[in-house]
Amino acid sequence: MPKVSRESATQGGEFGPVTDRSGEVDGYTVNFTSLGEDIDATPLMKGLLDDRCQCPHWGYVISGKVTFRYADREEVFEAGDACYTPPGHVQVKNEPGTEFVTFSPSDELRTAEAVMMKNMQAMQDGSWP
Repeated sequence: MPKVSRESATQGGEFGPVTDRSGEVDGYTVNFTSLGEDIDATPLMKGLLDDRCQCPHWGYVISGKVTFRYADREEVFEAGDACYTPPGHVQVKNEPGTEFVTFSPSDELRTAEAVMMKNMQAMQDGSWP
């Protein structure tokens, strides 16, 4: 049976206050994410449809609390919660030290991550509007 753990994950890295380790299993990416400080990901989504992540994610919050905003609501997930974030979300808030694992369709996730990385690079090199 294919599997991935935080320790065996071969992708990802340290991105400022975010540590993300990931691996792919049969067309799905498994992400192990740790957030060292409160982060509003809204600027990173600029350029995606409706400036929101269009990739669905299924997950489990290991520790802390995270808030996702949709066009019509916000949803809060806390330690011990299994969760689903459908397309059209943005992570807007979290407790420092929040950790979660998510499962996402790899092709859709790559599209979102490409935009996020482009925006992050623009913010770092000063070309962000």
